[in-house]
Amino acid sequence: MRMCALTADEAQEVLDARLTPGSHALDEVDDFADVADAYPGSTVAAYERAEDGALVTVSLTWGFALKDKPHAVFNTRLETALQQAREGRGMWSSAILQGRCLVPVRAFYETHGSERVKSEHTGKMVRRQYRFRLPGARAFLLAGIYEDGCLSIVTVDPNASVAPVHNRMPLVLGPGESSVWLGPDFERLANRDGVDLQAEPER
Repeated sequence: MRMCALTADEAQEVLDARLTPGSHALDEVDDFADVADAYPGSTVAAYERAEDGALVTVSLTWGFALKDKPHAVFNTRLETALQQAREGRGMWSSAILQGRCLVPVRAFYETHGSERVKSEHTGKMVRRQYRFRLPGARAFLLAGIYEDGCLSIVTVDPNASVAPVHNRMPLVLGPGESSVWLGPDFERLANRDGVDLQAEPER
């Protein structure tokens, strides 16, 4: 997975723009080749809720390190995290209860299970990538969890927009749902059937 995440400056500008109704902090992106993507291991901007209830911008490293393993874990199945929280053990048990956050992005990408295209870099056949955006939005929010400066993107079963491409999807938050994710009733966001996404083949 990769995503077109906002920079820390862009994320802060979006927060600041909320104080001025009708203003937009971000420009429209016509060519995604002009903006940088974030990959596991990247530093990613996110929002967490401060003690006074206000959102603040933080920078997190995308991926939870595993002891004695060379690669970090960068996605978290919501159902697994909830089970671990109920049992009081597991790598996600604390973060899902105490470290929920919001990750602002312009788009995220998923790899198609069967479609193949020729790589522009190697000339070999590779699986096609699809870009997913929220129609009409310059940016939108993904549900994340964090702990000790590390970030993981929360995933759920795919909705009708993503299912033809991939068997999982990030938990995309619609209008008004950021407060739900940060609140006590976040489990009810598991079903993403009400979130309509625009899918675009990368090439």
